[in-house]
Amino acid sequence: MEIAILAPLLVLALFATLAAGLWVGFALIAVGLLAMVTSAPAPASLVFATKVWGGLTVWDLTALPMFIWMGEILVRSRLSSDMFSGLSPFTTRLPGGLLHVNVMACALFAAVSGSSAATTATVGRMSVPELGARGYDDRMIIGTLAGSGTFGFLIPPSIILIVYGAATEQSIARLFLAGVVPGLMLAALFSGYIMLWALLNRGRMPAPEPATSLGAAFRAATKLLPVLVLIVAVIGSIYAGIASPTEAAVIGVAGALLLAWTTRALSLRGVWDSLRAATITTCMISFILAGAAFLTVAMGYTGIPRQLAAWIGAMDLSPYALLAALTVFFIIMGMFLDGISIVVLTVSIILPMVMAAGIDPIWFGIFLVLVVEMSQITPPVGFNLFVLQTITGRDIFTIARYAAPFFGLLVLALAILSVFPQIALWLPGTMLNR
Repeated sequence: MEIAILAPLLVLALFATLAAGLWVGFALIAVGLLAMVTSAPAPASLVFATKVWGGLTVWDLTALPMFIWMGEILVRSRLSSDMFSGLSPFTTRLPGGLLHVNVMACALFAAVSGSSAATTATVGRMSVPELGARGYDDRMIIGTLAGSGTFGFLIPPSIILIVYGAATEQSIARLFLAGVVPGLMLAALFSGYIMLWALLNRGRMPAPEPATSLGAAFRAATKLLPVLVLIVAVIGSIYAGIASPTEAAVIGVAGALLLAWTTRALSLRGVWDSLRAATITTCMISFILAGAAFLTVAMGYTGIPRQLAAWIGAMDLSPYALLAALTVFFIIMGMFLDGISIVVLTVSIILPMVMAAGIDPIWFGIFLVLVVEMSQITPPVGFNLFVLQTITGRDIFTIARYAAPFFGLLVLALAILSVFPQIALWLPGTMLNR
């Protein structure tokens, strides 16, 4: 079949299967089968079995279920309330007050969960009622939480960086290191915006919180010690070369169970529920990876990736123009697909042309995650929006409107990262090239 006919047919088939409610993994498999039947001389069943097995038997993916389980354990612990209590005394003197707790708590929780949705849900359950009761503006409560919840994708250990590393055969340790400084930069941009908004909208801010003595602040900060120790144990073991990402994930699970046990925040029923939830999430991601692995080889038989790469190559785009085009492409994709689906579905096609343009694949992984973060707060398929809809009862488009300034800050962060790529590359180059 001619590519000019086949390409639109496959795109239409993908969106039709998704619109019909078929799971993403099975939708990818269905489109792959259509591509094989119409274009490939090889037997579809044999290719399917080979590629699905190969796509799932990747050693780096063994870290995935453990990091997911660690996050599920911590979601059910007292971690979010302890973080709120520990951070709040340090923010009362800043313009914006306790709104900064959303940013800081999400950054801390992202460093031990790796999941954007888990970060948003865990911090949101604590901060939304607490900040609402203190008179903070709903627009900023929800907006800061929607934006900051995306840190779970960028700040290591990030589940989506593990998926990207496995799909592109890049070092997960380097990807984790590359995400640290951009994650801190993004948190600084969000806090800066909160301070600016608070100074320009003094009438919409509640009365200042009572000043906290330095001693009381540091006593409250002791509640942060367990999570800080867990972060150092998990991430530090990787950076120090003591443990691989998979071994660090096991350390994280053991630490999370110990933390939950010592604080008496988790029952045996809670452990079972966390294991069950982690299993469900892992299976969902595995189905997506299996479908994407099969679709990738099926697309290779069609010749569409080669034609697309040749078409973009013929346009002779500069690296900046290519990145701008890819940003628009990924934002549009993010309106309909979740982040992991976007990564596994596109990297095999996009990465060769990106590397041909001289763009570092580690840097591109961070760039891609930033763009995928935008998809978390764009309707109609924005997972953070769904989480906040459940917590607040607001409709998804209202929440998206509240999150719009933080979408703009993500775009700004993307521009800064593109102009100054060493923001992502400096730390892995320094730590791992010694």
